[in-house]
Amino acid sequence: MVSDRFGRSIRDIRVSLTHRCNLRCIYCHGEGECNPGGELEASEIERIVAMVADEGVSRVKLTGGEPLLRRDILEVVERISSVPGIEEVSMTTNATLLQDVAGDLKEAGLKRVNVSLDTLVPERYREITGFDMLDSVLRGVDEAVRVGLNPVKANMVLLREVNDDEIWDLVRFTRERKAILQVIELVDLGDDSVFQRFHADVEPLESELQGCMEKVAVRSMHKRKKYFLPDGSEVEIVKPVHNSDFCSNCTRIRLTSDGKLKPCLMRNDNLVDIAEPLRNGADSKTLRELFLKAVNLREPYYRTGKE
Repeated sequence: MVSDRFGRSIRDIRVSLTHRCNLRCIYCHGEGECNPGGELEASEIERIVAMVADEGVSRVKLTGGEPLLRRDILEVVERISSVPGIEEVSMTTNATLLQDVAGDLKEAGLKRVNVSLDTLVPERYREITGFDMLDSVLRGVDEAVRVGLNPVKANMVLLREVNDDEIWDLVRFTRERKAILQVIELVDLGDDSVFQRFHADVEPLESELQGCMEKVAVRSMHKRKKYFLPDGSEVEIVKPVHNSDFCSNCTRIRLTSDGKLKPCLMRNDNLVDIAEPLRNGADSKTLRELFLKAVNLREPYYRTGKE
C-alpha cells in the first residue's frame, strides 16, 4: 500500500464521473472541480482504477455532479467492480434518478449508496436544491433499501435556520429504513455569503448524542464518530476539513471527471493530468509514476492553511 509524505496510506479513490447535475444545491462544492473539460470513458476509468488497485487501493466512491446522469453508469460500475483488488464500489447520488436503476446498479456490482437528503419538507428541498424533486428522492431511497444497497446513508448538510430543526425527524426516517444519518457540517469554500449565512456548528448535536447514545465508534476515515442510539438509530458526524483530525486521517485520493488526479478537495494548484498520457498510449509504468507523483503532492489542508 502506498503512503504519502505524512504517513497517510491511500486506501480509496473518489471518482467524479461527471460535472453535470440536475440540481443546484446552495452549498455544492462540485468535488472541488474548476471548469472541467469533458469526461473520461468507462474503459479509461477502469484502467485508472486497475492501476491504483495494484497499489493497494481497495475502495471506489463514484460521485459527480450527479453520477446517474451518465448513460453508461451501469457499464462503469460493472467494469470497476470487476477489477481485481477492488473490494467495494459505492456511490454518492442525489437519488432523483435512483428508483429506476437501483436494482440494476446492485446487479452490476454497486455495494451501497450515500443519498443527499437535507430535508423532508418539500418547500425546503426546493429552497436548497432549486427543484421540486423530493418525492423522487424518497422513492429512490426506499428502492435502494429494498434491493439491498445497504447500508444506505442519508447525507444531511446542516444549514442554519433552514433544516437545523429537522435532525431528529431525519434520525427517525433513517432508523425506520435501517439506514444511517450522516450529519455534515458546512465547509467554508471561501464564499463568505454562503458560509456565514448557513453555517451551523455540529458540536451541540454531538453533545446531545453523547447524552443519549448506547455506544460510539470512531471510524478510521477522518476520525469520524458514529453514534449508536438505544432505539437502533445510527448517526455519523462529519466535521469540515479545517481541523487536524480530518486531514491527518484522510486515506483518499480523487480523480476528476476530466481525468486529473486531485490530491485534495480544497486545492486546484497541484493536479496531475492522467487522461492525456493515457490517451497518448502511456504504459502502466508511466501511469503508476503519475499516481505516485499525485500521492507525493498530498498535504494536510489544515497545515497549508496555516502558512
